[in-house]
Amino acid sequence: MRRSWIWGAAAIGLALSACSESSPPLGVTSADAAVDARTRAGITTLAEPVTTSTATPGSLDPVATSLTTTSSTTTTSLVESLLPTAAPPPAANAVEPLVEVGVIEIPSIGVSKPTYEGVSLGVLDHGPGHWPGTAQPGQVGNMVIAGHRMSHDHPFRDIDQLVPGDEVIVGDSSGRYTYRVTSTEIVAPDALWILDPTPTATATLFACHPKGSTRQRIVVHLELETA
Repeated sequence: MRRSWIWGAAAIGLALSACSESSPPLGVTSADAAVDARTRAGITTLAEPVTTSTATPGSLDPVATSLTTTSSTTTTSLVESLLPTAAPPPAANAVEPLVEVGVIEIPSIGVSKPTYEGVSLGVLDHGPGHWPGTAQPGQVGNMVIAGHRMSHDHPFRDIDQLVPGDEVIVGDSSGRYTYRVTSTEIVAPDALWILDPTPTATATLFACHPKGSTRQRIVVHLELETA
């Protein structure tokens, strides 16, 4: 079930317009970013909450059906409340400390870079940035990482070449974890749903699209490889 936030229009605009050499990324503010399905803009959310019916198939007992649905909803809400939640987008020129938190390797496109905590331009100018509040490497939830495609050393320049099955290795002090690409999509620059937590260990890479433009965002979805 997706969540929505009410973030100021200014923060969202700065963050999402950020794909240029000097502007920040997807609703995220720094670097070139990308996003995927649900969109939030201005002061109101454009996302529609997702609801599902979990009544027991074939049950004709309205009481049993109600209890089943309520129990499932409560369990889902509890699980979601325990998942990492992304911090709001920082202002485009926010000053964040430069803290190296790990590495990211994408063998198929020759990427091997340190990663930093934060997605402001000042951080992304040094390398891929981990969105604060999203899952850590190997952790259940959605780990979101942004990076430049054209400016500085453009670590995400060729993420459009990634195909399902490609490896993305992310490491930190807890170890190294291999994720596999599952899909890629192009979204509007104000699509912030890609930050939503997930009930399994997933990752999201995003950057501006097309190269040299802030018109859209490219988003690559990944899942943690399990033994």
